[in-house]
Amino acid sequence: MTAATHSTLFPQVPESADAVLDGLDPEQRAVATALHGPVCVLAGAGTGKTRAITHRIAYGVRAGILQPNTVLAVTFTNRAAGEMRGRLRQLGAGGVQARTFHSAALRQLQFFWPKAVGGDLPRLVDRKIQLVADAAAASRLRLDRGELRDVTAEIEWSKVTQTVPADYAAAAHKASRETPRHPAEIAQIYSDYETLKRDRGVIDFEDVLLLTVGVLQDRQDIAEQVRAQYQHFVVDEYQDVSPLQQRLLDLWLGDRDSLCVVGDASQTIYSFTGATPDHLLNFRTRHPSATVVKLVRDYRSTPQVVHLANGVLARARGRAAEHRLELISQREAGPEPVYVEYADEPTEAEGAARRIRELISSGVSAGEIAVLFRTNSQSELYEQALADAGVPYQLRGAERFFERPEVRKAGHSLRAAARFGGNDAGLDEAVDLPSQVRAVLSGEGWTTQPPAGSGAVRERWESLAALARLAEDFARAKPDATLADLVTELDERANAQHAPTVDGVTLASLHAAKGLEWDAVFLVGVAEGMMPISYAKTDEQIEEERRLLYVGVTRARRHLGISWALSRSPGGRPNRRASRFLDGLRPGSTGPAGRGAGGGRGGVEHGTARQDDAVWEPPAGARRRGDRKVARCRVCGHTLDAAEMKLMRCEDCPSDMDEGLYDRLIEWRARTAAALGQPAFCVFTDKTLIAIAEASPDDERELSRIPGVGRRKFRTYGSDVLALCAGQMLDDETDEAAEDI
Repeated sequence: MTAATHSTLFPQVPESADAVLDGLDPEQRAVATALHGPVCVLAGAGTGKTRAITHRIAYGVRAGILQPNTVLAVTFTNRAAGEMRGRLRQLGAGGVQARTFHSAALRQLQFFWPKAVGGDLPRLVDRKIQLVADAAAASRLRLDRGELRDVTAEIEWSKVTQTVPADYAAAAHKASRETPRHPAEIAQIYSDYETLKRDRGVIDFEDVLLLTVGVLQDRQDIAEQVRAQYQHFVVDEYQDVSPLQQRLLDLWLGDRDSLCVVGDASQTIYSFTGATPDHLLNFRTRHPSATVVKLVRDYRSTPQVVHLANGVLARARGRAAEHRLELISQREAGPEPVYVEYADEPTEAEGAARRIRELISSGVSAGEIAVLFRTNSQSELYEQALADAGVPYQLRGAERFFERPEVRKAGHSLRAAARFGGNDAGLDEAVDLPSQVRAVLSGEGWTTQPPAGSGAVRERWESLAALARLAEDFARAKPDATLADLVTELDERANAQHAPTVDGVTLASLHAAKGLEWDAVFLVGVAEGMMPISYAKTDEQIEEERRLLYVGVTRARRHLGISWALSRSPGGRPNRRASRFLDGLRPGSTGPAGRGAGGGRGGVEHGTARQDDAVWEPPAGARRRGDRKVARCRVCGHTLDAAEMKLMRCEDCPSDMDEGLYDRLIEWRARTAAALGQPAFCVFTDKTLIAIAEASPDDERELSRIPGVGRRKFRTYGSDVLALCAGQMLDDETDEAAEDI
């Protein structure tokens, strides 16, 4: 069984609902057939998550369980949404809506704005950076180009985390953000930016979500209309959801639970934009009845690549690391990853280009090779090195394929030829569909041989060549297809943003490479200061850099090269070293032993109802310091590790927490810590408060039995905690309430 990474470009539509399930592995099939209630799919890199969720939707539609127009699948990029629409169309479920969060919200906002507010929806600004520049000028602040870009990013982060200008400074400090200007200055620019938008009657990209949330919150009739339309939701890349997007999803759902989320906390690499894996990690807490399916069979990469990927994460720390998945390769063995140290960066780029030439000569397509780097500024060296070596390349992040001028012009010519080709002498000698297409494209400047060098001329040729190859693939899949059939296929692909492959080496940043894969990947510049990046200071930031490397490693199917340079320029001081993330992994290096992967087993876990009766009782003698009795989860019975013993349940087992009590405990802890002049965790840790809110103890005996409530803390805080558990108001709360009145 495979994830069908290399399935034919034009597969036959499955004949029945059951046929949709053919070829799925047991875990993927479990995802596809779990059509009721909340479902959480924890999917490691290369495990076929898109395949699993598209087959799930298609199976539900083809079996008559889901109505296509009531399903909304949301993801984060137009490319991913387009790929999902393309796959659903191939599976016979073409009527399903697959959109980005912003696209879905904008569509609803445009439809309901006249009813909710009146008039036309304000114009959406194309480039907010000019508005930010005007706001800075209004604040009498001068920003250079880099600062302007970074301040714009800070405003975007503030809005998706639902932070208003007055709260920006405190929120940025709490999130340990490296601000490009003093936080007070950014807050002022942010405030003036919002004022300018209102004065000019425009909205920005983030306003689309904020306004949709506002409409759905304020107008119950509109919310009910949306919920009547969309009754089943699928969210891809759920680890990247921001607080604002989660709020919108909650409003779409209402009090229903027909929700399937898919994600991998180990691929959380966009926290700087406001994304957080907390919603994924807390899914079982919010939805105790959820079915959880773990996908760990890696169909993309060889055992050698997978071994390195697992090794990178084995040293990870933090909450996301506790839920990492240990991948199991399903492919045959391949070559070991190649590690190369160079004297300087230009030599590193030349070495990568030379190795790429060798791979192409051995039969690897240029379109199946990628060079990935940490920052876009590293691209120029590799563009030059590949051009000097005569290797075609493309930059990831350029305009969409079907929006390129040469592609649109070629599409018009193909459409005209399909209508009036009988009168075109240029097509007289064309004996089949591919030759007809080549004849039309020749009129657009396409030739059988690529032009020399690089640049715009080469990029135009690559676009037309991609159309020619697509025609060949289409003709092989459908021998009787006509030029009109191909034009229809191109229109459907353009609508779905399902672009053909351009045959050139991809140059991309690691962030831009997320969700993509190649036969051969070169990870370049993997040195301290670049990986992790120099401005990553906190533990959380360092761990995100580690995850970024993990994403890069898992883009490779078979060949993986990792390199770094000792200095930036030829003759420079060789004061760099390989990334710490490679310590103990690359030959000849040493490093701390990695821990076993958490949650590495694949499989299905069915949710349970609230566990009100499942109260843990410590075994006899368990309080003796030297006694190492085994502690088991009070929900599922599994053995607990040290970090889980405070909760007396597995991290991902459903919680029966009294959320109101937990909120009161949090507020009490904050007041108590402030009065003592201590950090909040010195009173009680978060896990201890969760354990208290879950147990809701009635007396001293029950409270003292909770791990984390030691003898000293029981004497100091026990009476307050029991009073809160009993619903009583403490003296300081009474005083505050009186002041509010």
